[in-house]
Amino acid sequence: MKTTSTAPESSGGTVGTRERIVRAASQLMQRQGYDGTGIKQISLEASATLGSVYHFFPGGKQELAVAAIRHGDAEFGDALRVWLDSEADPAKGVTACAVGLAAGLRESGWLDGCPVTSTALGTASRAPDIQEAAAEAFARWRELVAVRLRDAGFAEEVAGELAHTVISTLEGAELAAQVSRSGVPLELAGRHLAQLIDLHR
Repeated sequence: MKTTSTAPESSGGTVGTRERIVRAASQLMQRQGYDGTGIKQISLEASATLGSVYHFFPGGKQELAVAAIRHGDAEFGDALRVWLDSEADPAKGVTACAVGLAAGLRESGWLDGCPVTSTALGTASRAPDIQEAAAEAFARWRELVAVRLRDAGFAEEVAGELAHTVISTLEGAELAAQVSRSGVPLELAGRHLAQLIDLHR
């Protein structure tokens, strides 16, 4: 999924320095992972000084990674909500999520996968703040799906379990699509998730 550009916005002035830094970190970590991204590269991408980066993020790269994950969390959550609400039928809404993810990957040249996973995987067991932020992101995304299903009449427990399955499957399919440079894994995931949802009506 493509992250927000780090370029200045035209409406109402320019993006603030902190926001530019967070956006740059999110995009770079999304493409290169946590270990492959350095503070200096982030500052250059954000057109900010190293002093500015450490002013806003005195905790260094780990603190910045948490902010980047939260940025990716909010951005993907917004996209997920739009896709889910694009169809009256939640099964079709989930299919729309898969289609949207595939389109985003194609547009980015298969570079922009999940903005949260790529950062969190590189810090497993050594950066609890990053892991916690990632876990919170996945929980919010699951809740968006669960709410949509509950609103469509699904029982709370069923909606929660289906939401877990939807997010886990889409995450795995997105990675497979990125590696294979093909939208097929996401297309298949969307189709079969819709069938699974239909089975629980």
